[in-house]
Amino acid sequence: MGKISTPQRFDFVGSFLRPQPLKDAKVAYKNGMISKEQYDLVVEDEIRKVVAKQKELGFHVITDGEFRRSFWHLDFMWGFEGVEHKETGNGVQFNGELAVLDDTYLVGKIKAKAHPFVEYYKFLKQFEDENTVAKYTIPAPAQTFQQMIVPANYDKTRKFYATNKELIHDIGVAYQDVIKQFYEAGCRNLQFDDCTWGAIVGDAAKQRYQALGIDIEEVKAQLLEVNNLALEGKPSDMVITSHICRGNYHSTYFTSGPYDTVADYVFAKENVDALFLEYDDERSGGFAPLHKVSDDKKVVLGLITTKSPKLEDKKAVIERIHEAAQYVPLERLCLSPQCGFASCEIGNKLTEEEQWAKLKLVKEIADEVWG
Repeated sequence: MGKISTPQRFDFVGSFLRPQPLKDAKVAYKNGMISKEQYDLVVEDEIRKVVAKQKELGFHVITDGEFRRSFWHLDFMWGFEGVEHKETGNGVQFNGELAVLDDTYLVGKIKAKAHPFVEYYKFLKQFEDENTVAKYTIPAPAQTFQQMIVPANYDKTRKFYATNKELIHDIGVAYQDVIKQFYEAGCRNLQFDDCTWGAIVGDAAKQRYQALGIDIEEVKAQLLEVNNLALEGKPSDMVITSHICRGNYHSTYFTSGPYDTVADYVFAKENVDALFLEYDDERSGGFAPLHKVSDDKKVVLGLITTKSPKLEDKKAVIERIHEAAQYVPLERLCLSPQCGFASCEIGNKLTEEEQWAKLKLVKEIADEVWG
């Protein structure tokens, strides 16, 4: 294979709703009713099915739906040395709902080791064919950095890192190692999922950081630094993209605000090959910040929402694509849903059929716009 790479004109972020057999098996495993081996067989069977569905719909990118993980970001962090987690019932407050997440924190210095996600990738890669390429999704380095300096983790982290600079260094180097592991396993298409930029857009974020006595511009510089450090030494034939989101848990969101205040950093200076950008409603603002996107990047417009089963109006979406093309040439634009369908196991509030209908719409629109 190797001729196909991401992003495609019609693409998707990566996660899919967990099928009922997978949910049932997870409950049975947690309750000691089936073994880990039996559970893994169910997971692998459901991955085969979801890959087959992606191919049936005509997509050239395949993922495992993130079926092996509970959370889009935390499970990956658990694959580093120095990171521990505990299920406590705590979480992060989204718009009207608490996203229940495992506490994830440092118990030592962050170091890379043989990462389990690389083995997961190898299982997915076997389903590549002449029409498809396997993409794997992992949280951005900035996401891991932010996880370790949130107020609940700050004191724990300072036991091992006196400064953010030292923490950034170790995270960046650990990611470099894991990226190399993916590459050696045959991965040429990796995606960073990154809510950190979406969390610091808008006036609310600025006020929050001011109240903490933190310079928000320094925060942006650190997010850019850790992401670009991780990308240093990236093989030239490996595509690494970034998906930027404002939070997506059970069809709720974490934050709102346009991209204007982060465009000079992530659009202009982050060394990824493409940006998957959330643009499904007014919370994302307008397209004007896209003029800051560096000429070497593609932009995937997330104009189709995964938060609602309602299908978008095709004509309206096409008009928005052409509006965005005023700032980034049409040949550098692509289309996708604004996020995954199940950032966490709970998934969003739509059915599997409604999920597939969304992807069919993405492909129909892309075929009409780009032929």
